[in-house]
Amino acid sequence: MKGWLDRSLIVGPYLTLCLSEVEFRRAMKRCTVAVADQPAWIRNDQSDATVHWLTNPKGCLVCIVCVRPRADTTGIQVAAMLVHEAVHIWQRFLLDIGEDQPSAEFEAYSIQAISQRLMEAYAERTS
Repeated sequence: MKGWLDRSLIVGPYLTLCLSEVEFRRAMKRCTVAVADQPAWIRNDQSDATVHWLTNPKGCLVCIVCVRPRADTTGIQVAAMLVHEAVHIWQRFLLDIGEDQPSAEFEAYSIQAISQRLMEAYAERTS
């Protein structure tokens, strides 16, 4: 885990990308989650990506996106996974702010921004 990504989506959640279980455990520790309470970094063996939502000690929403790198996964597949997880982040963010009817443009630009941040972090970390 290199660091927390820009969260300028309005005042969006903290966002980070973990490409290993070690990075995920570090993020959990930083959010003061007891080892016994930590979930699996990837939900199951069939999944290659998972997003976890937490509340940090200051009461802010934290989204930890975990991607299991595989040698046979293409760049397009990685991008699609990151967009998929970005949609889940967007959905959770709406719940947190109590928004149930966002405009189509607000939704599209928000998912684009979240996806772009995740893709930039992935590209920076894997190149």
